[in-house]
Amino acid sequence: MARLNTPRLLVTVGVCVSLVVFTWIVFGQTLRHDFVNYDDPRYVYQNTTITRGLNLSGIAWAFTHIHSENWHPLTTITHMLDCQLYGLKPGGHHFTNVFLHTIAVVLLFVVLQQMAGALWRSAFVAALFAIHPLHVESVAWVAERKDVLSGLFFMLTLLAYVHYTRTPSNGRYMIVAFVFALGLMSKPMLVTLPFVLLLLDYWPLGRIKPQRPDIGRQLLTPIAEKIPLIALSAVSGVITFLAQRHAIGWTEQLPMLARINNAIVTYVIYVRQMFWPVNLAVFYPHPENRLPLWEIALALAVLISITSAAVILRRKAPYFITGWFWYLGMLVPVIGLVQVGWQGHICHRLGFTLLGLGPLPTCLYRGATGAWF
Repeated sequence: MARLNTPRLLVTVGVCVSLVVFTWIVFGQTLRHDFVNYDDPRYVYQNTTITRGLNLSGIAWAFTHIHSENWHPLTTITHMLDCQLYGLKPGGHHFTNVFLHTIAVVLLFVVLQQMAGALWRSAFVAALFAIHPLHVESVAWVAERKDVLSGLFFMLTLLAYVHYTRTPSNGRYMIVAFVFALGLMSKPMLVTLPFVLLLLDYWPLGRIKPQRPDIGRQLLTPIAEKIPLIALSAVSGVITFLAQRHAIGWTEQLPMLARINNAIVTYVIYVRQMFWPVNLAVFYPHPENRLPLWEIALALAVLISITSAAVILRRKAPYFITGWFWYLGMLVPVIGLVQVGWQGHICHRLGFTLLGLGPLPTCLYRGATGAWF
């Protein structure tokens, strides 16, 4: 990336400050909120291992035990640290959530600029990510610390990867792998991040150029680079499966066809909620076999149509296929094919997956052409 000139540097700093202020205006009010009795008890205030604060035995416990049917030791450790610093004063725990989310917002702005240089579009996407209603649960709910923490490491992984692709080296790659591993230890939903990095290799990083005849050779390096990251994802996936086997077993009575049908409809529901976030709820019961056939057929037709358009327009609009497959791929672990719990879909699982829908490609398209605005 070219060195920023002084006026642009000042504007960039100003945007970062504005994003921080913007985020805190919206979510700073949560510092006055209490805990809730939905998951907060077992994650924090009724979990004696957590409430004892941060100590060596607690850290060892975080890495060797399952916490609320998940293995996310870094998330667990942050809850311990909060109890060490704030006790059971909920304002402090909320502060940490907002603080982590704020850093992720600024990092998103930085990484978008690094990839494409579109300052104002990057600022718009970061601002939308900061306060979108679908992020409220993740930021305002203490038990969803894993969302904001993994979001932070998601952005750091993207930033580290962009730097690696500019000047590849073993050291830079190790940073990518290390930060990615930290993300997996915050929330295993990041298992599909290597797939996102491969999409970014295609666009906007331009490391894969399908129009060239040596496409096979072009793919070798990007795919080989992802193998260690995929191995980390596989380990995380196995651990998560073992941690959640009780919850999975309890809901295995849901027929696979019912899960597939719900997944198809849920993909479309999330798109609608992204662009029209109304009538949101904490819990959406699973419809089981009660989805009408017309709704399933319509949702499937929408998905096939958008996917076909993305493939057909891949050369004219590479941002479209990158964004759409980003969205589809990131949701695979939580779309409900492997059902955990009785929810049909959950808003707080979206987070950075929604960056593939509209705002990200819109932001980067003009930036890829060199336009500043």
